[in-house]
Amino acid sequence: MTKMTAGQALAKVLERWDIDHLYGITADSINNTVDGLYQERKQLNYIQVRHEEVGALAAAADAKLTGKIGVSFGSAGPGAVHLLNGLYDAKMDHVPVLALVGQSATGIMNTNFFQEMNQDPVFADVAEFHKQVTNADQIPYVVDEAIRSAYASRSVSVVILPDDLSGQTIDFDGFKTAPLAVVPQKPTLDEAAVEAVATELKTAKHPIMWVGQGARKAQAAVVKVAEQFNLPTLSTAPATGVMPTDHPLFMGSRGRLGTKAAFEVSQAADLVLFVGTNYPFARFLPGNIKFIQVNNNLADLGKQRDADTTILADAADFLTRLAATGVTRDATPFVRAAKQDKLNWLTWLGNLAADDHDGLAAEGVMAAIKAAATSDAVFGLDVGNNTEWSIRQLPFDHAQRFAMSAWYGTMGFGLPAGLAGKLSYPDKQVWSISGDGGFAMVMPDLLTEVKYQLPVINVVLENKALGYIGHEKITAGQAPYGIDLVGADWAGMADNMGGIGFKVTNLAELKTAMTKIEALQAAGNTKPIVLDAKIKNVDPIDTSFVPVDPDQFDAKTIATYRKQYAVDEATQPAFSTLLKQFEN
Repeated sequence: MTKMTAGQALAKVLERWDIDHLYGITADSINNTVDGLYQERKQLNYIQVRHEEVGALAAAADAKLTGKIGVSFGSAGPGAVHLLNGLYDAKMDHVPVLALVGQSATGIMNTNFFQEMNQDPVFADVAEFHKQVTNADQIPYVVDEAIRSAYASRSVSVVILPDDLSGQTIDFDGFKTAPLAVVPQKPTLDEAAVEAVATELKTAKHPIMWVGQGARKAQAAVVKVAEQFNLPTLSTAPATGVMPTDHPLFMGSRGRLGTKAAFEVSQAADLVLFVGTNYPFARFLPGNIKFIQVNNNLADLGKQRDADTTILADAADFLTRLAATGVTRDATPFVRAAKQDKLNWLTWLGNLAADDHDGLAAEGVMAAIKAAATSDAVFGLDVGNNTEWSIRQLPFDHAQRFAMSAWYGTMGFGLPAGLAGKLSYPDKQVWSISGDGGFAMVMPDLLTEVKYQLPVINVVLENKALGYIGHEKITAGQAPYGIDLVGADWAGMADNMGGIGFKVTNLAELKTAMTKIEALQAAGNTKPIVLDAKIKNVDPIDTSFVPVDPDQFDAKTIATYRKQYAVDEATQPAFSTLLKQFEN
């Protein structure tokens, strides 16, 4: 047997699972663990963040972007507690993350020592697997078990490590058991049910398809089914890109992060084929829509809405078999009207982007990012109005990918996700997009990007307000109390921290900055960039409810909505109006 410290054995377990970096801040209660990482530093890189929350969020983003487990660590007490925000994000978005948590040495545990706390119950809700080791020999075995559990449950595992144990010498020669990420067994596909769905789609008058994260690896099959059956297709916001965003049949998402076309087409549908999603707002669709749900999780079938037909199946298997039925549908007036509704929407967004007479529009910044983004760019998206603008306009039509805080919705996710993206994909162009509220929460970790020479392009959309919350206050008829923010020279801060900053206030300055950023990239720049975009504080259009249809809403309601968001009838007619035009 080979002798080594338990901390070294832990590091070797991580290496065997193909983990090459992890995030954290060292401290007295985890120093021996970190020293073990140091001994194995040739493959395993310790990324020193400035706040444990950033490390945990970055680990969650790693898992979302790569499918591989993300790893972070923290000390006893405050370090451990700081991890919770990122761990809850991982839990709620069902991605594997491992947290290594320091604890007071065994000789002083239970004596009310400095920073000592009972950590296991703290992590009991967030972690599917949570164990504290009791002797040094257990450490590599428990960590290996924790990683397997995280993959199997697509959730969080926490291992609590009394610091003196990690420094003890043990005998360890590794494991024979293969370090395979656990893949759940696929349900058996019901062939007759697939044939029945094909018939339902064929006979429906206004069928649509709605895809979620479960269809992430089935893009070709999604496109094939959409084209073969002529189905206008929506995605959930986090599943953006499952169908290329530039495809004529892709309508976007429904909801506040969505599009006018997605709302209207889904309202007019008579059948919805939900594939690989547990979309929580399905309950708000009209009650007369036939609901067909395909999901590989039995517990999710019918969870959000009573379904007419349910099929327990893997999304890729189901869609591939559905296409193989050979059933087709012609392009109907409904389909042609849907395509035109999308084109009208894109034209309207383009007009917003091109207009800076009263200040720089966020849509203009998004258009510039879209033009500059490479076909395999990686994006880290924060939470707030910036998420709306990003989902609506960024290009996810080739090999681009992104990470967002979907179910948990924590501000401050953008910068850590960009950091993680550049570490996982060092040869790709990486962007983070944040509002000034979210960026201010985590911006000290721009120093982490500086330290590790990560040339992330961090875009800050500064409107000096918590805009997303501001919209909620407007809708509720409340005063805009508590949402105003003090602005800052984010570009100047970037320069002072060792990065590169650009401040832009209009389209001309934005164009110049983008040209300089492109030149920096071409020259092999290794410094993080901050694009400080001073945008006008305008409430972005709310597409969770689009009352412009004269067949459903009164003239006053329609006029109020159109005036509020400058959605004129000439360029943005109601879907029902378009449908009548194509039917005649």
